[in-house]
Amino acid sequence: GPPGAMGVTGLGVRAAHTALSGGLALGLLLHPTGEAKPPRGAARHLREQVECGELLLPVIFTVLVLCSVLLYFKVSLMDPGFVKSEEEVKNEEQNIVIPQVSSSIKMRRCGYCMVKQPMRAKHCQVCQHCVRRYDHHCPWIENCVGEKNHPLFIVYLSIQLVVLLWAGHTAWSGLYFKQSWDWLKHNIFLLMSFILIVIFTIVVLLLLISHLYLISCNTTTWEFMSYHRISYLRHSELENPFDQGVVLNLWRFFCSCHLTAWEKIYFHRNYEPV
Repeated sequence: GPPGAMGVTGLGVRAAHTALSGGLALGLLLHPTGEAKPPRGAARHLREQVECGELLLPVIFTVLVLCSVLLYFKVSLMDPGFVKSEEEVKNEEQNIVIPQVSSSIKMRRCGYCMVKQPMRAKHCQVCQHCVRRYDHHCPWIENCVGEKNHPLFIVYLSIQLVVLLWAGHTAWSGLYFKQSWDWLKHNIFLLMSFILIVIFTIVVLLLLISHLYLISCNTTTWEFMSYHRISYLRHSELENPFDQGVVLNLWRFFCSCHLTAWEKIYFHRNYEPV
């Protein structure tokens, strides 16, 4: 896994995520609705469905929550695409899958960890490693998002969004508003859950939309935010030298089983080397 993946901070963040996800899901499954008889046409609460023996939707909801948590740990703990040193590449049997760059192309050496950086890689100060096709360091997963884990990160966000929308609908369907302290006492969990879910849903939705847009253009968050500071973009004849059209960009991102030699695409489309 990533260096420091199971450090104190990493453990704390992952424990908080698991507790929050599990606590909200369990609470929504077990919490009774606000009234004994909900208004006509109101959606049935998950607990009511369980009590009536209608287990399909509660089971699907539970499976989605479990998938979300498992994907979170997978994305959080996996190698995001750390750049290997020359010695590591030689010693590894897997070096066949690492794309080889022509010797005529000069690769810059990282000033921090001294490895040869392939194009689109960046050194992460938190992980203390260079990461291939670096997108950003995500504090919520306590890991970088790079070439190897970015597709799974998008799948995780998508499932998380479905879970949040479903949980929000469940929390809302259990609320029947009355202006009394007794009502507030019995509905405080659902009310707080709904507010939390709305906040998380907005964040996840905006994150997912922005990432899908950038992926469709074959650019990264780092390249988008720091365009004028990145030499290979600044000196390129094209606005985005890696953009091969939406369909091919999405295909390469989601369906490619191997790492990409971005230098080949870059120099194929730019006559002048950086």
